[in-house]
Amino acid sequence: MGASTAERAIKKKKLIREIRKYTPFYVMFLPIALLFIIVCYIPMAGIFLAFTEYTPFKGPNFTGLENFQWLFKTPAFLKAVRNTLLLSLINLFLGVFLAVTVSVLLNEVKYKYFKRFVQTVIYLPHFMSWVVVASIFTILLSFQSGSINALLNSLGLESIFFLGTTKWWTPVFLFIARWKDTGWMTIIFFAAISGINPDLYEAARIDGAGRARQILNITVPLLMPTILTVIILNLAKVLNIFESVFVLQNDLVLDNAEVISTYVYKVGLKRSDYGYATAVGLFKSLIALCLVLITNRASTKIKGESLL
Repeated sequence: MGASTAERAIKKKKLIREIRKYTPFYVMFLPIALLFIIVCYIPMAGIFLAFTEYTPFKGPNFTGLENFQWLFKTPAFLKAVRNTLLLSLINLFLGVFLAVTVSVLLNEVKYKYFKRFVQTVIYLPHFMSWVVVASIFTILLSFQSGSINALLNSLGLESIFFLGTTKWWTPVFLFIARWKDTGWMTIIFFAAISGINPDLYEAARIDGAGRARQILNITVPLLMPTILTVIILNLAKVLNIFESVFVLQNDLVLDNAEVISTYVYKVGLKRSDYGYATAVGLFKSLIALCLVLITNRASTKIKGESLL
């Protein structure tokens, strides 16, 4: 008993010393922790609205699971779920493919200054806000005065309403998203390539392997763990798509451009149907939780270690 008490006293003194030692860091972290609690945890008290019928002009009326039952009877919500998964998953896998391709090609460039110049150019779009990016491409793709349609007309082709037709909106959105963020994603893969042992390439050259064979047999296989990690980590965030879609969508393309987050925004803030909007948001959070658990399980199976 005495030994146990002494051990607890020693641990307590050690803990106090550690706290005193790192007090400045705890003080620096405190505002962030408070902000996180205020922004992320306190609003969770509003979850009860998902089980009510509530508008600013009518007090909360408990309706049980009625809002959730209504979700699956609403075509607009089902389209939003489909569009969210479609746009996010295509954007994710296309982004990883392009980022790996660009990283491998940059790694083959022998001129150091040219490589740095290219890296800087493809990184820059990432630092532009989506509002600015949307404005630029709206001007370029304008049906009446856009540079792209002017070029098509000069070639004898008809103008295309890129951002106003469902046929063209999705590929245009994916192109803009990849133009903006592919360069930034290459940082991860370029760093992984830089960490590959040069002796492997030297041994391959001695055996007569060309550049293409070295890429296929050395670079790509050694990049696979990084590729899988990036995909697994981003799978948990596939539902968190809002700003990029919101600034490019319009009423003409809602069949392809409405996603869960924009649907919640319109139902909650524009229609003031807070109960139903909260139910949609809660359903989205539950799906996101399932995706996190699935990706964590996949990471455990593939990498042998948990992400959580």
